[in-house]
Amino acid sequence: MTWLEEYGTAVLDGKIVACRRIKQVYEKLLNDLNNPGQYHFDEDIANKHIGFIERFCKQAQGKAGTPLKLELFQKAKLQAIFGFVDDLDLRKYNEVMTLEGRKNGKTTEMSAVALDMLMNDGEGAPECYNIATALDQAKKGYTAAYQMVIQSKDLSMNLKKRQSDIYFPLNMGFFKALASNSNSLDGLNGHLITIDELAAIKNRDIYDLMKQSMSSRSQPLLFCITTNGFVRDNIFDSQYKYACDVLDKKIVNDRFLPFLYELDNADEWDKEDMWIKSNPGLGTIKKVEFLRECVQKAKDDSSFKPTVMVKDFNLKETSATTWLRYDEFNNEETFDCKFRYCIGGMDGADNVDLNAAKAICMRPGDDHLYVKQMYWIPEEVANHLTTDGSRRERDSAAYKQWIEQDLMRTYPGNKVDKKVFLDWFLELRDVEDVYPLFIGYDPWHIDDSLLRQFEMEFGKSVMIPVRQGVATLSQPMKDMKADLTAKRFIYNNNPIDKMCFFNTEAKTDINGNIQPCKSDDARKRIDGTAALLDAYVILESKYDEYQSMI
Repeated sequence: MTWLEEYGTAVLDGKIVACRRIKQVYEKLLNDLNNPGQYHFDEDIANKHIGFIERFCKQAQGKAGTPLKLELFQKAKLQAIFGFVDDLDLRKYNEVMTLEGRKNGKTTEMSAVALDMLMNDGEGAPECYNIATALDQAKKGYTAAYQMVIQSKDLSMNLKKRQSDIYFPLNMGFFKALASNSNSLDGLNGHLITIDELAAIKNRDIYDLMKQSMSSRSQPLLFCITTNGFVRDNIFDSQYKYACDVLDKKIVNDRFLPFLYELDNADEWDKEDMWIKSNPGLGTIKKVEFLRECVQKAKDDSSFKPTVMVKDFNLKETSATTWLRYDEFNNEETFDCKFRYCIGGMDGADNVDLNAAKAICMRPGDDHLYVKQMYWIPEEVANHLTTDGSRRERDSAAYKQWIEQDLMRTYPGNKVDKKVFLDWFLELRDVEDVYPLFIGYDPWHIDDSLLRQFEMEFGKSVMIPVRQGVATLSQPMKDMKADLTAKRFIYNNNPIDKMCFFNTEAKTDINGNIQPCKSDDARKRIDGTAALLDAYVILESKYDEYQSMI
């Protein structure tokens, strides 16, 4: 029996506790093994790579110098990656995504795989790279590989440490660490590329560039290894959704192989027998006692809990200082229905920030709050992001994608004319036949001229100023959190709304009153939350009147 069969069968039989996503991938792999088509499973080819790692690679840390013995879950995974080939013995899989809790041996495993791909894959002049957000992170895998080299007589006799890489003279290949913000990422010809901690990568440019760099190789491999992270709507979220869609058979991609180790439900986080779902190396690589201590600390210190939930159990979370947890604001329900009246809100930026407008709509006999929204950004800012090919977008946000999806619009110049708010509410009225009964606005950002134009179109009683401060915002903000948590708000799963919720923090005074504020990172935008809160303040004060109209 192969290791793939041994582990996969134990997972599907329940002998090894596993999450739904791991069960899905091994069900697929075992089916492919027993029903070969264009690709078949070659155990000898698979074991050639595992044999190299266990024979020549040594532990880089801990019991340094001892042979590296792979765990069953690692051997099963590597057999799947390397063992499925076509009739020319070329690999089926060219991209692998691995999501595991921290300290489950990802870095050590991938360092050994890098040496194997450098020396043992039959490729001429293989270029192998370990890439991360920061060079120090990228060097962890590179350093681990070099430590394996110096502890192995066979490897050290054949590999040379140069100034910035590990070089194999026999095939003129090398292994090198690079940072994602490096200027030398263009022009690579990657055979093996490992993107370390994908969740820390703030936009998808680096992923796209690395994927395209492998196009001339006959059987390249792109590994994305990561835990979950605190940055949302980035390349990790995109790749995670893609991986789930592949496993759910919504997308067909026979060259992409995801291993998503995670808890199935947040309620499992304090159930010790469930921890192995996100920590396949628990008890052998990762110490059970250490994880017990982390979970207990999270129970005692709520500010530590998000770190444990995200990094040990691979659940989506916000940081401890944010106003809303991810599970509180996340609502993937969508709508496509007609409304007659709405209550609006808008938040205008001083210069180059986002500008946001919201419309809360309700239907008779339905307690849900349906949200229509639009965002604007200065055209010069948008052009800077697209024409410069920036790998570090201003707000770590997918502006280009959102503009293409018409979730966001651009305005000529370097700042947005607030008249866009008026134009959007007119669009709601004249095109969608949704009439704003009231519109809440921050008087600091709306001048008298624009206010008069609104009043001419909608009437003097429609525009209601919302003073920004705890006296006005505290109770509505608490009520809005309760309604978001209860999934009363349906906002069409808008990613910009989610970004703003994610970024919003609550500033609390000595009396427990709150108001929204940004984090210390000035790039994190909360404009969508502010616009929605302005509308919600008016909804609460005019609720009976609004209900009588719908």
